[in-house]
Amino acid sequence: MNSLTRKRLYDKLPVWIVEDHHHVVHHIYRAIASRHLPLNNIRLVHLDSHPDLLIPVNMPADTVFDKEKLLSELSIENWIMPMVYAGHLSYMVWLHPYWSQQISEGEHTFNVGRDSSTTTIRLTSTENYFLSDGLYVCDELLENSKRLRLNIRDSVTHLSKKARTDLSEDGEPSSGTTPTLLPTEDSDLQRKLSSNCTDFGAEDKNEGSTSYVVGRLATFLSETDSYVLDIDLDFFSCKNPFKEIYTQEEYSILKKLYYFREPRMGADQAELEECVDRRIHQLEDLEAAFADLLEDDGEQTVTRWASKPGMSSLAQLVSSLKARNPSPDYEMVHQAGLTCDSVELPHHISTEEEIDGLISAVQLVLKALPMPTLVTMSRSSLDEYCPAEQVDSVQSRVLDVLEALYGDLDVHKDYKSNLAPAHTAKGTES
Repeated sequence: MNSLTRKRLYDKLPVWIVEDHHHVVHHIYRAIASRHLPLNNIRLVHLDSHPDLLIPVNMPADTVFDKEKLLSELSIENWIMPMVYAGHLSYMVWLHPYWSQQISEGEHTFNVGRDSSTTTIRLTSTENYFLSDGLYVCDELLENSKRLRLNIRDSVTHLSKKARTDLSEDGEPSSGTTPTLLPTEDSDLQRKLSSNCTDFGAEDKNEGSTSYVVGRLATFLSETDSYVLDIDLDFFSCKNPFKEIYTQEEYSILKKLYYFREPRMGADQAELEECVDRRIHQLEDLEAAFADLLEDDGEQTVTRWASKPGMSSLAQLVSSLKARNPSPDYEMVHQAGLTCDSVELPHHISTEEEIDGLISAVQLVLKALPMPTLVTMSRSSLDEYCPAEQVDSVQSRVLDVLEALYGDLDVHKDYKSNLAPAHTAKGTES
């Protein structure tokens, strides 16, 4: 390996803390440019209540090769996949808390490429998370494809069987019930991790156990791998801010308007394409409707759009919105609607006890893994995905864990200039 390609090492582990999650891309690209990260096949360990795996829907695929233009196109829900298409990222682990269920658990492998018909970035996964945003195409239509291996696990916050049974329908603990946020085998796991053991015995092969997940991660992340540890602080406590902006009735109407009709189990290629085409037209109509209402929300405009199939409840929604505010922000309404497909945005404001349990679980997992090359962290507080009253405390505790694991840190707080909140749809998700 010559001096031009040799990986450089930081004196201290850098930790870049931003407010809006997509701003971490700038710091990842800087690490690539300085040769601290390789150009290709970077691995990402992503702790978040949201996958952030969508794609800028109308962005030309070639935008990824113009860094400044790309950075201007990204949002909090879609910053990862462009790095996959650019070839920088090839393997990702999404560790999420139990209240996040947007993509099915396990290992997924699919292609991300340039759609030959639209020149945009699209992918071959048939998960509803991607179908509901109209992102699926068949492999034959993709050019310059890149393979992504995606491992999704919630066992880092494994709930005991009893606690899961005691959860109420909305995912919140029933009265008098405290979820066990660490696995039942914690004491044994702690013993194994303290000796840096990554080869767990047969008794630890249960896929529902944290020890299994740690073993899998240790297999995928060797001491020589370059990986980014990415932490969104809403992993520890998470809000759906739109539930506070809109009434329960308005939110229910949005769920009807934006309802995603899933394909049947085992759908063939033609059915999947029909599903995506139907969804794209549905979202285009809704976007056009709210754009029109932004210009004129008079009775005639409302009646015209409400007469379209599936949009009859629009009149009731507009009436309710205008009763509370004569000039509703219809662009924001559309953003909220985009989060109402087959799975709602996660919403779980954690107690201090729960946050401590989550932080302890994360520490156990990270202790078994090699040291990351770079840590990125998102506060997600101005847009209220992480509760503003908790974010500083959570950030401080996470930094304490990182320092305990990795020694002195080079911490950069790159969020002072972000002053105004922006309720972006966290993934038509996320």
